[in-house]
Amino acid sequence: MSLFKKKTSKYASPPVPPPPVEDVHNQSNGVDNNNAAKTQLVFHCQQAQGSPLGLISGFSNVKELYQKIAECYDFPPEDILFCTLNTHKVDMKKLLGGQIGLEDFIFAHRKGRPKEIEIVKTEDSLGLTITDNGAGYSFIKRIKEGSIVARIPHIQVGDHIERLQGESMVGKRHYEVAKLLKEIPLGTTFTIRLVEPLKTGFGSIGPKTSSARSGKKQGYGSGKETLRFKANGSATIENEHDDKSKAGIEKINELLESFMGINDTELATQMWDLAEGKANSMQLADAIDNSDLQEFGFTDEFIIELWGAITDARSGRLR
Repeated sequence: MSLFKKKTSKYASPPVPPPPVEDVHNQSNGVDNNNAAKTQLVFHCQQAQGSPLGLISGFSNVKELYQKIAECYDFPPEDILFCTLNTHKVDMKKLLGGQIGLEDFIFAHRKGRPKEIEIVKTEDSLGLTITDNGAGYSFIKRIKEGSIVARIPHIQVGDHIERLQGESMVGKRHYEVAKLLKEIPLGTTFTIRLVEPLKTGFGSIGPKTSSARSGKKQGYGSGKETLRFKANGSATIENEHDDKSKAGIEKINELLESFMGINDTELATQMWDLAEGKANSMQLADAIDNSDLQEFGFTDEFIIELWGAITDARSGRLR
């Protein structure tokens, strides 16, 4: 069975279109349950290749964040490939996704050199794990050792997949790009156009000391809280997940990579949250069917594996 075969119920990636952050609040019967979130948050940022310090505020989703960074440094927002938190390096473990810690320092990685590469698909799997930046760009998060792609030195982690066989991939989600790559017939020679992140100009950038940012968000805690962009159209300040939840979310992401060749911590987090209060895999499947995840086409096999990972995490069997 194809991993991308559509079921009767389709799944879609969660949109993130919340209101401005200074006006953000939990909407439950019209009652404001998150007064702290109404105060405008200010984050520090830099360009990963080197730049002066910037102050960013007034955003409530990833696209708005990119727009604010672009305005700060006077370049087009589409120049940003992705952002990392607390490091200027192309570190895929530090990618900015659907949430930002209140003490996180943002680094923007801009477009660098484009490159076109011909690949012969000699194996079913190319060995790529693909993620996206939440604003229309998919890029390579991981390359499997010994794979077809691993043997091509010009393809690197962090590269944006701009075109495939002449077709633009801009605006497509990571699972759409992964599906197109998977559907390329065995033995085919195809062309992929990549854009690598701009190389760093110096290594001494970044937050100097905590005192330099001490005035940023006093009263919000110790950095254990995050500003999370929610799929239901709100952005809220929440506590970090506990260790069991983090282990479960990480395992779900591993399953997404294994079954679909994608990596999406926010999607994994949403699936973990959907499982709250569910007692079996059927209830979880119903919750996913009735959610806004409409285009993923998860198979029954995936749902069973997903439920197993969730129950293992709940019982503390994951490390």
